[in-house]
Amino acid sequence: MKIKEIAELAKVSPATVSNVLNNRKNVGEETRKRILKICEENGYSQQRKKRLEKYQNKTILFNFSDYDRKFYLKIIHGISDYVYSRGYDLIISTSKSCQRFMEPSVTSGTIVLDMKCSDAMLMQKAETGYPIVTLDRIIEQPNIKSLVVNNYVAMSELVQGLVDRGYTHFGYLAGIDTVDNQERFRAFQDVLLKNHIGFQREDYLMGDYMEKSGYYSAKLMLLSENIPEVLVCANDNMAIGAIKAFQQEGLRVPEDIAVTGFDGNDMADFMDLTTVDIPNYERGYLAARFLLQMITGNMDCDVFKIAAKVHWRGSVGERKKEEHFY
Repeated sequence: MKIKEIAELAKVSPATVSNVLNNRKNVGEETRKRILKICEENGYSQQRKKRLEKYQNKTILFNFSDYDRKFYLKIIHGISDYVYSRGYDLIISTSKSCQRFMEPSVTSGTIVLDMKCSDAMLMQKAETGYPIVTLDRIIEQPNIKSLVVNNYVAMSELVQGLVDRGYTHFGYLAGIDTVDNQERFRAFQDVLLKNHIGFQREDYLMGDYMEKSGYYSAKLMLLSENIPEVLVCANDNMAIGAIKAFQQEGLRVPEDIAVTGFDGNDMADFMDLTTVDIPNYERGYLAARFLLQMITGNMDCDVFKIAAKVHWRGSVGERKKEEHFY
């Protein structure tokens, strides 16, 4: 019997059943007793005990997209430091092979940072009691814990800082269509709207988070007769590619055009790039801690949002408004 089936019998949500099974205090006493009675009548308590025993093979999986392995190094470092300190082993895979590793006979749980792993597949695994932590999306279901960056707040701070420095003509270089990218662009639009600054569709460019896409997107942008004052990029790799394209064409950064990124990778410091620093080591460490808590029965599935900070560097300057003398 699955949690979903117990919920149907008790006429409550699966989340309520999960709260009762994990002794959380946000469920009324009458509802709690009804759910526990249904569990007892259907042998669920014994099932759950056996399932917890089944997931004690002391190995967890980290699954990530294979587009840029350097991006994941700090996350992997954080995960490995935590799991090894708790006597667990770590398997790392890409999306092509992850599903076959997401079995109780192989791993006790999985940390996922790969949009190629569908929500439907993850939910199907979670319904069997398999613990999952997602780093790239929010899935509200028992046995899935979502740990995400608070992209909206960080991007809002970045764009408002640009406005405060006098920038009024913005370009935006987006990545692939992920939840992160959607939140970052929504914050970008909202701040411009709040400050009564228009945004032209021709100033919206598409990349794929790789440096090469930033380089070629910037080359295309330079074909316009009216280039933006600042290019806001959805990640650092694309921003670095754009800076290289601008410099190749003789443009100065930030005097002729300012550039910002998002992520805080090691090259951002070297390129003097203004960016949003995401604490990736800490993100991996927390993900591992949450997953091991779930494996051992502490199944808190509330969404956890990580704060990120803007790091201002030389790729952004003060934009002086033109003065007119009569």
